Amino acid sequence: MSRATIYDVAERAQVSISTVSLALNAPSKVRATTLSRIMTAIDELGFTPRAEAASRARKRLGRIGVMAPFTTYPTFARRLEGVLEAVNGLEYEVVVHDQISAAAAAPVLAGLPLTHRLDGLIVMSLPLAPDVAGRLRGKTLPTVLVELARAEFSSVSIDDAAGGRLVAEELTAAGHTRFGFVGETQAAPDFASQCQERLAGFRAGLRDAAGADLPDSRVRLVENSVDAAAQAAGELLDAEEPPTAVFAHDDYLAAGVLRAARARGLRIPGDLAVVGFDDGDLAEALDLTTVRQPFRESGRVAAQILLDRVREPDRPIQSTRLELSYVRRGTA
Repeated sequence: MSRATIYDVAERAQVSISTVSLALNAPSKVRATTLSRIMTAIDELGFTPRAEAASRARKRLGRIGVMAPFTTYPTFARRLEGVLEAVNGLEYEVVVHDQISAAAAAPVLAGLPLTHRLDGLIVMSLPLAPDVAGRLRGKTLPTVLVELARAEFSSVSIDDAAGGRLVAEELTAAGHTRFGFVGETQAAPDFASQCQERLAGFRAGLRDAAGADLPDSRVRLVENSVDAAAQAAGELLDAEEPPTAVFAHDDYLAAGVLRAARARGLRIPGDLAVVGFDDGDLAEALDLTTVRQPFRESGRVAAQILLDRVREPDRPIQSTRLELSYVRRGTA
């Protein structure tokens, strides 16, 4: 049976050859529905681009990719520092793919295994659609996930629910009985986000530690901005029985809670305790009590796992969970 060609893919997907070429080289520029048809045709035909076939006979390229929402969440720069630390002194360059969201990343992820311009890929906090996950596995591009885990990929993660529980235990031990939560709205509905996990852990921790409840009326989910968090926190603080402690999904949203509290003349932490999550540079600047996750270590460990898989493709799947810690500062 003859090898499938780009002409066969174009015919099967009912598009032009130039559109197939664009899908392979710049997938983000192809309409999502068209890209899906092309990728389905590629999978059905078993098409392998000529450049990829040739590259299989060559040595490794010495290039790994890192995909993350770097400009959306500045803390990912610290993860990248860990990746760079792991490859320092090795003959590898790091190619950075900045994606603002899972939706924006999907077209790029769909095409990466086909271009074969990378030896391996680290995907940070961007969930993989089933078809994309299948293509990464089927085209044998070694891939490590950070912050999100799938059974078929090696991963580096934290226990977000445990982080929420930790906050609940600390706040109830400090004598608080009324609580609020400000989190980030989930864009993609088909997975449990970090916010959902942290909220679930917080609720469970409140029940177990003090028999306390966190009703939906004291939960606000907003876009990832200080202004949105300040407005949401203001609604909680203006209630007839306002919370005496608010847990924010991350330090950025916690900054909005602090803004709302100070605009109302509340003493921090006397009238209101505020706890964030991450312990990025912002937390230290705000003297914010928060849950620390090891950003730099997560990038370093992910890169080490990936490089091991590049050298030994048959290595077993490796899942690593890093420890969290509670950092007490001036807000709780």
